[in-house]
Amino acid sequence: MSFTLIGKHEKDSRAMRDAYCDALREMMAKDPSVVHVDCDLEGCINTNKLAKEFPNNVFNAGIAEANAMGVAAGLTATGKKAFMHSFGPFASRRSFDQAFMSAAYAGLPVHIIGSDPGVCAAFNGGTHMPFEDMALYLSVPGSVVIDPTDYAQMYCVIKKLAASEKFSYTRLIRKGFTTVYADGSDFEIGKGVTLADGKDVAIIASGIMVDEALKAEEALKAEGISAKVVDMFTWKPLDEELVKACAADCGCIVTAENHQAGCGLGSVVANCVAKNCPVPMEMVGVQDRFGQVGPEDFLRKEYNLTADDIVAAAKKAVSRK
Repeated sequence: MSFTLIGKHEKDSRAMRDAYCDALREMMAKDPSVVHVDCDLEGCINTNKLAKEFPNNVFNAGIAEANAMGVAAGLTATGKKAFMHSFGPFASRRSFDQAFMSAAYAGLPVHIIGSDPGVCAAFNGGTHMPFEDMALYLSVPGSVVIDPTDYAQMYCVIKKLAASEKFSYTRLIRKGFTTVYADGSDFEIGKGVTLADGKDVAIIASGIMVDEALKAEEALKAEGISAKVVDMFTWKPLDEELVKACAADCGCIVTAENHQAGCGLGSVVANCVAKNCPVPMEMVGVQDRFGQVGPEDFLRKEYNLTADDIVAAAKKAVSRK
């Protein structure tokens, strides 16, 4: 694993869906077994361009997510490396039984992509706002569950998933995102990334919350609190050794996620901590609520998914040591 941290809190001119399509395009050009199954969302995810370039590798199953999951499983059973995409709630809640039975239970490494996670669904509203998608896939035996941060990480992860033999679920921010890593950075699935060293509190974050964690680290530093920041982009398999090191080095932990905190990153980290290295923990995330319509910046504040919320949680965790 080798990466270059940018961390300037600047929006990228590209969309994260570009990373997904760019990785697929490169792989399809070399490997005809790589295929993509969509649910009439090719314009949303930009795979319509791939369909023109590789008409034998891109399939539109229509607005029928359960069927699309079966198609992806069937293609995988014939030796294809299948990626299946829909909006997060439809790639999880709506088609979960088919994903579980037709793919995971059958031992087929289908790679499911759920776009617009959590508050990133914005004006699509509560019906399209998955705060529980990762929890469903965390429950699948042997699954790989990933929440990428930016273009560089998404591009790397997609290529590594194609080479794996594991059933997986990956979140995808379709459009705007904040750049954290330089292009060409390399990551290892199942290994967290330490972005800042600290001794007073460890902040373990993923996805859109990684940049918020970096902002929080800067604010805490100005107040004399030293924070370690970890990008735990793989929720399963969790990098338990790094979690234990965070507990040992800092004595308390804060998790930050764009998801229900009680059944997501916070819960998997807490499970590891409780079993191995009990320390005070605070969880920044959605607290047992449904989604709603609104601009993303409003929703981040509404659901307490900001750097200020991480700072407050870090201070509380430190006070409990």
